[in-house]
Amino acid sequence: MNRRSFLRTGAASTATLLAAPCWCFEDEARRPDDSDLLAQARSSIARHRTGNTTIRVVDREGKPVPGVKVRVEQLRHEFLFGCNCFLFGRCGDPDQEEKYRQRFAALFNYCTLGFYWAAYEISHGRPNYAYTDEVLEWTAKQGIACKGHPLVWDHPAGSPPWLPDEPQTIARLVSDRVKEIVSRYRGRIDIWDVVNEATHLPDGVNKTKMAAWGADLGPIEYTAEPLRVARTANPAATLLVNDYRTDRAYFQLLSRLRDEHGLLLNAVGIQSHMHEGAWPLGKIFSICETYRSLGLPIHFTETTILSGPRSKRNDEWEPTNTEKETTQAQEAANFYTILFAHPAVHALTWWDFSDYHAWQHAPAGLLREDMSPKPAYEQLLHLIKKQWWTTAQGRTDDHGTFSLRAFYGSHRATAESSNDQKTISELQVQRGQANQFELKI
Repeated sequence: MNRRSFLRTGAASTATLLAAPCWCFEDEARRPDDSDLLAQARSSIARHRTGNTTIRVVDREGKPVPGVKVRVEQLRHEFLFGCNCFLFGRCGDPDQEEKYRQRFAALFNYCTLGFYWAAYEISHGRPNYAYTDEVLEWTAKQGIACKGHPLVWDHPAGSPPWLPDEPQTIARLVSDRVKEIVSRYRGRIDIWDVVNEATHLPDGVNKTKMAAWGADLGPIEYTAEPLRVARTANPAATLLVNDYRTDRAYFQLLSRLRDEHGLLLNAVGIQSHMHEGAWPLGKIFSICETYRSLGLPIHFTETTILSGPRSKRNDEWEPTNTEKETTQAQEAANFYTILFAHPAVHALTWWDFSDYHAWQHAPAGLLREDMSPKPAYEQLLHLIKKQWWTTAQGRTDDHGTFSLRAFYGSHRATAESSNDQKTISELQVQRGQANQFELKI
């Protein structure tokens, strides 16, 4: 194995499929057709990602003003569209760095910062906070929310060579690390992949000190204790468990956390590395339906769709090419459409932004190695910032109101009267709220 009901139709067959976790979709013959899912998803987006919004324009005495020109422009999505930001400051050339940053900020409102223990704290007691602080200074200026990834992982990347052999000492070091980092970045990083890939611990996949310690504890306690520590360090944080497995083992781990430990987490992290080809949309849909039954938001944390074929050597990849880039763009658009349409999904993170130093050296980026955009970048930019983006204008009616349906998130509303009086206000259109606003002019 590699590491890495939103459609409310009236059909009785669909209702039956949505009634329980969709392990039945492991049967290819019973999965919904991709074209049907996409058609229904597009209408579902308007239902689940937008809300009725009313802007009432009044004068200084509170009387409604008819005939006022109103313009509404979206500033930011509520939904988290993100990518890892691991190349920040590491593009090797100032011009390439500028392209990387500009194109990242143009597309995303969310990014993942690396906290891989072995590289982050090469020498015990000397974590690389300076680099994280530098990235956070930039993301704050761009209005980009950040997530830390990962705090606890049994992979060699998460198990520093200097770790001792004593299980009790490892347990203390892990707790100290989680507490220190989550506390330090409280208010700047409030979303965390606390534990990464715990389902395989009994299988001995990784031969590290962290893996040996985790195997002795078992996946449940190995996962639960760091979550407890992180929750104490930042009670308001969004805490995730993250895994590449979407089978019963992961679902059962999360179910046991819920039943035996009060869950402890705020969202389910699901990796979606598709190095062997894009997943059928029915599989994506069934994963969402299965994990929504836990009653938690779903974050797709690591999405990879390639624009180049595997090399004849099994562990290597050919460079990006024109034909594969076209396919990648369509597959990415379909993947994002299905997930944006599903109300349980709250975040979607691409992995990696550029082919330059991408994971496994695969052509996984939305940008090529020279930071030029692939068709997939342009396609997602069109979806996120145009098709799924509120831009509306009109005039207030006789009651001084202007109504629209807006995507959830922040917006700038401008009201301008015939005598050039103008007022500008930022509005937050939120799920489950009345979304009724008043502007004085």
